[in-house]
Amino acid sequence: MPPRRTPTARQERLGAELRKMREAAGLKATEAAALLGVNSVQISQIESGISGVSEERLRRLAAHYTCPDEELVSALAVMASVRTRGWWEEYRGSLPHSFLDLSELEHHASLRWDVDFLHIPGLLQTPDYARALFSYVNPHFSADEIERWVEHRMKRRIIIEQPRPIPYEAVVHEAALRIKVGDSTAMRAQLSHVLDLSASDHVTLRVIPFTVDRFAGAGSAMVYAGGPVPKLDTVVRDAPHGTVFVDAAAQLSHFRALFRRVREVAFEPERSRDFVHQLAKEL
Repeated sequence: MPPRRTPTARQERLGAELRKMREAAGLKATEAAALLGVNSVQISQIESGISGVSEERLRRLAAHYTCPDEELVSALAVMASVRTRGWWEEYRGSLPHSFLDLSELEHHASLRWDVDFLHIPGLLQTPDYARALFSYVNPHFSADEIERWVEHRMKRRIIIEQPRPIPYEAVVHEAALRIKVGDSTAMRAQLSHVLDLSASDHVTLRVIPFTVDRFAGAGSAMVYAGGPVPKLDTVVRDAPHGTVFVDAAAQLSHFRALFRRVREVAFEPERSRDFVHQLAKEL
């Protein structure tokens, strides 16, 4: 397979898991290369996501590494064999790579959790809310560029609006519900939209009120996407230098525990819906 110029986060994850597997077996890249009849540079390219790997070669490597986790191997084999060119590809070149990587991650996710303190989570946003947010963050963008970003964000909602949606849970701080990203009319419509979505069986909304005691936040907003097996879960966070995709086992364990902590201090779903309804009436 020819080398890729810019591997996606999903391709990089597949390679990283193969590298972890090889290192756990105590083998060098040259030993893996000898098994496949290639050189160590090609193994390095596979492990960095620059080059793809077939399902057959992946299973040969996993067997050579004596990986005991058959569920993980099977999930990786699917990642190697399914080369999805999804709807997000039409935005390649006009949107940041991280936007497209997030779309692909969501497409393959088994579940999705959000924690947000300043904004309504992206999957729950209306076009007017997203437009006001993007316009504020990118004041130098043209109207056409803003619409491109808004259009992409609205298409991402397919994972919770399709006939077979994935389970979705959002923990949102009261601040995010009160900050008027747009005007009062747009914000009222946004809260109404949140209420409509939260009425669905697969969508759970929990609100953290200002009045809760002993709550220091979670650092920043967090996206948690479930993989086909827990070892392939991914956390996405915004950092000063850009979007970060986190997949180390210890970090995933930390963020799962963090999500449980913020969920514990939030209102239950029914009370959360009543709270949002009251906020909408106040606008």
